Amino acid sequence: MPHLTTHVLDATTGTPAVGVGLTLSTVDGDVVATGSTDADGRAALGPDVLERIDHVLRFDTGPYFAAAGVPTFHPFVTVAFRVTGTEHLHVPLLLSPFAYSTYRGS
Repeated sequence: MPHLTTHVLDATTGTPAVGVGLTLSTVDGDVVATGSTDADGRAALGPDVLERIDHVLRFDTGPYFAAAGVPTFHPFVTVAFRVTGTEHLHVPLLLSPFAYSTYRGS
């Protein structure tokens, strides 16, 4: 299983956010993995173990909302996080056109 998973929920519809583009990179901009959320709003990215450095997970929210015909304030969301060990990391995103929240999941 890849080291990083995510789950994106659309708070305005109460449903999974399907097809949100994802880019996992180092803070220096080196792309580690790319993907998109599945029918359940979930995705797994990256190698089995991430390097113990700071990373950025970018959610391409603009195209997701554009496809739904919904204007949004956030064309993308970035979540920076630090990898300190080899444990699995889960970075969920609760999304609306004008706000988002995230936390370290399990």
